[in-house]
Amino acid sequence: MKRKLTVAIGIAGMVVSVAACGGGKSGGSNTGADAKELTVWLTVDAQNNWPTLVKAADDAVLKKHPGLKINHEYYGWPDKNTKLDAVLATDKAPDVVEMGNTEMLGYMVKGAFAPVDAAKFDNSAQWLDGLKASVTYDGKTYGVPYYAGGRVANWRKDIAASVGVKAPPKTYQELTADLDKIQQKEGSGFSAWYQPTRDWYAAMSFVYDAGGSIAKQEGGQWKASLSSPESLKGLNEFKTVIDKYMHGDKTKDESDRYIVYGQGKSAMIFGAAWEGAAAADPKADKTGGKLKNGLENFVMPGPSGKNMPVFLGGSDLAIPVKSKAQALAAEWINAFTGSQGQKGLIAKGNLPNNKTDLATLKNDPATAVPATAAESNWFVPMAPGWGQVEKAQVLQTMLQDIGTGKKSVEAAAKDADAAIDKVINTK
Repeated sequence: MKRKLTVAIGIAGMVVSVAACGGGKSGGSNTGADAKELTVWLTVDAQNNWPTLVKAADDAVLKKHPGLKINHEYYGWPDKNTKLDAVLATDKAPDVVEMGNTEMLGYMVKGAFAPVDAAKFDNSAQWLDGLKASVTYDGKTYGVPYYAGGRVANWRKDIAASVGVKAPPKTYQELTADLDKIQQKEGSGFSAWYQPTRDWYAAMSFVYDAGGSIAKQEGGQWKASLSSPESLKGLNEFKTVIDKYMHGDKTKDESDRYIVYGQGKSAMIFGAAWEGAAAADPKADKTGGKLKNGLENFVMPGPSGKNMPVFLGGSDLAIPVKSKAQALAAEWINAFTGSQGQKGLIAKGNLPNNKTDLATLKNDPATAVPATAAESNWFVPMAPGWGQVEKAQVLQTMLQDIGTGKKSVEAAAKDADAAIDKVINTK
């Protein structure tokens, strides 16, 4: 999906009262099992790209509940949370709402969503780890993963071929050897690997690959861990990449990476799976059309010798605690995200929410790369104050300080840990 997921934190003014966890057959509480109306909020992605899947879920629920009225409202990502925050303080909350997976935490912390019984939803035992983490807070489940979007490496086959490389690398050592050849041939005005310095999704992949983490939970409290030996190893390798291969603006983030890639002054990126295709779009391709058939996705190898763990973006579906039809909402969610729904979402180019379906995609050359890459994944610390960490851009600041040489890796990590520890346990 061409969108950036951001943590939602603007809900402090909501007035909510957490409902009891019912655990009925619907997967949520038994509240509203006999409701006459159901309101579902989705983003325009569903409206534009898979409306037949929405109708199929409606039909499945209506078959069991004839006479039920199902209302749908669709929102753009920038508008949805503003509208949601406003209605959550009233008695007009929707019954189902789509959330970006990084948006879930702030709402769960505030008690905005009703807990559900994960065991009542299809494939829940096989939910992808990163997606499962996004709907879990304080030992309870507050949503259902909908679909995933992974990260892959992408490079220009023509530039690789110009230095004698005919196939994508399988190991990190092969990758860096190939990039060294490309960088030497193209010179200092070219980025063999365009890796925006402030891209914390990529940087933290290095950290997790090295066995480190952003923060760990100890005795019921979260403690930042970017200064651990493992995390520092990952950060030092990230700095090596920035120093050797990234010759662009070292104060930028990843928001326009595909546009920069399309300008033709770089050979590789590591980002969301859609970015290569976006760079090759005629609107972005400034290479005279070289990117149209000249790009190749591959699984990003990690310095550890394993595939690089990637951040999983995606969407979840949640039931607001003020919903008057929680049982029916859970039924609709299961119809939409269950086994049949996943088949439809996969056919539309999405990654599924579970490991079983993901494994089948590895056998198809068209989907093998993103499916394989998504198997190893990580997610943000599900700590009550994580939204404040993101709002303050602690990780981006640390990475810019490292990339520009303002601070050493050790000093920048120590300062970031101190900043994180001040807020990470605060609701």
